[in-house]
Amino acid sequence: MIKDAMEKNAGTTAADREMAVLKEHFPGCFHGEEFDLEAFARLVGKGAKVVREGYGLSFLGRDYGRLVAARETETVLVPDEAHNAKPENRDSRNLYITGDNLDALKHLLGSYAGAVKCIYIDPPYNTGSDGFVYNDSFSFSAPELAEKLGVSEEESARVLDLTHRSSASHSAWLLFLYPRLLLARELLASDGVIFISIDDNEQANLKLLCDEVFGEEAFIGTFIWKKRQNVDSRTKNGVSSDHDFLLCFGRTLTSRIKGKASDKSKYSNPDNDPRGDWMSDNLVGLATESQRPNLHYPLLNPSTGIEYPCPPMGWRYERSRMAELIANGEILFPPEPTGRPRRKKFLKDVESEYTGLSTILQTAFSTNGTRELRELFGGNEVFDFPKPVDFIKLVVNQGTESNADNIVLDFFSGSATTAEAVMRLNAEDNGNRRFLLVQWPEVCKEDSEAQRAGYRTIDEIGRARIEKAAAKIRVESPLFHGDLGFKHYRIAAPTRESVAKMWDYKPDSLVEDSSLLAEFGEATVLATWLAHDGYGLSAEPAEVDFAGYKGRFIGRHLYFTRPGLTDEAVLALCERIETDPAFNPENLVLFGYSFPWSALEHLRINLARSKSLAKNLVVRMDVRY
Repeated sequence: MIKDAMEKNAGTTAADREMAVLKEHFPGCFHGEEFDLEAFARLVGKGAKVVREGYGLSFLGRDYGRLVAARETETVLVPDEAHNAKPENRDSRNLYITGDNLDALKHLLGSYAGAVKCIYIDPPYNTGSDGFVYNDSFSFSAPELAEKLGVSEEESARVLDLTHRSSASHSAWLLFLYPRLLLARELLASDGVIFISIDDNEQANLKLLCDEVFGEEAFIGTFIWKKRQNVDSRTKNGVSSDHDFLLCFGRTLTSRIKGKASDKSKYSNPDNDPRGDWMSDNLVGLATESQRPNLHYPLLNPSTGIEYPCPPMGWRYERSRMAELIANGEILFPPEPTGRPRRKKFLKDVESEYTGLSTILQTAFSTNGTRELRELFGGNEVFDFPKPVDFIKLVVNQGTESNADNIVLDFFSGSATTAEAVMRLNAEDNGNRRFLLVQWPEVCKEDSEAQRAGYRTIDEIGRARIEKAAAKIRVESPLFHGDLGFKHYRIAAPTRESVAKMWDYKPDSLVEDSSLLAEFGEATVLATWLAHDGYGLSAEPAEVDFAGYKGRFIGRHLYFTRPGLTDEAVLALCERIETDPAFNPENLVLFGYSFPWSALEHLRINLARSKSLAKNLVVRMDVRY
């Protein structure tokens, strides 16, 4: 738990994540904890292409960002039990997390790594007026950081100055986003995609940063969204900034988006052709006679003898292929020689239901987003410049499939447009997509419309927006019975008093400390563990009774959090393991502070005796502090 994370973080370095990957795939290159670079070079052999001089992005604090990503979170997930118990939310698999998205991403990795189909984020643009400042909460001394990063104390001091003085520089912005993108990549499915909104202030830097995180070859495209309907006459430099950028990268080289749906309305069958619907398609080519002489020839209708002159850019097909099309009845000849022959293009021959999606997006304007939110909130403008729903619907539709259980993640969720877009898209195509949103509880500006409307923080606006949009969808789409609720969790750090108790508690203590469980809350401990152990935040473990002692069981994990574990309960547990075919916990997880040393030792001895009996099941004790 918290103390375990703190102890592990004390030894964490910037290279830990990369070293873990190398150890998993190249175990023979390790001698204990040391990596044998020469052995690795021999392993990859002469076939490896090694670049001596590369090209990339360098910024102050780059390795610090890797260190931040490698550290475990020292926070917990607190369920909003009253909200989550409501009928519309009880069985929902949509999630809303209030808190720092860096911590949230680390919590989510335990259950959602490799499972997110589509990520959309709208991070701060670093315009100088969007309120972005980087102000890190980690505490390192210059010598400590120098040792962890392998740099001089002078450089580590510069990094610490950057993180502590509320900087809005390019380096500060990159340092802020870098670890979050590293974690986001781990959450993406192998065919997943990420979309990032940005403007000119950081677009060039963001592209280079994403090249490093996702790989240049995973770049899918940069879209230009026309956000302004009318030219801005208030410009100071003569330029009206009418667009934002939307960068798109894949998780792997094979990731892709759908593209634009083919227009099938042009296909019909006026002549009852047994081959089905068709449309008239162009036969004119794109090459001059000097470029492609084999495409330049007069075309003869064998039925009428009419000869049609070759167009200036030739035909699309050479003579033999054109003869095949004529023989198959796929060429439409006009009655006059001055007309232009065309091809019958059959719907059944269309290879894909999609064509390329234009990089110029004109789906909706910023004003649409403002109007949509104002209507939901009774005329109040509670959030500045929300993205329009149709714009996010386009993004989500490009990155997901309606008939799949796709997860859509937005960890800069703002007014929660992404949640409404997911719900509306599901209502339109009866989809099963689910959203996962994260928002920092940023305090609304003093005397703003949001404050006057009763909203203290941005996350309150986001959650209210989801509820209002869901109510509207229920009215507009009464036949849709999909998921329109969400579960809510908060990221929380332990108090100083709790941290002091954790460090003071000794594992060999003869008495438990029940106050720590009371301070965290059993629901919080279980939620944090369920996320960590791969069960997600929608899981509901079953309560099991062992001679009066209550535990929680799900999958291969049995959780003991409460004090008061008796000898009778331990014996009942062992008997259940030995006799119940459906009860096979491979991991017994215990909240260490709730159990004195004697109880843990009694439990350990009896489990060791049980493992050699009927099911040959070995139960691993995992005591967490």
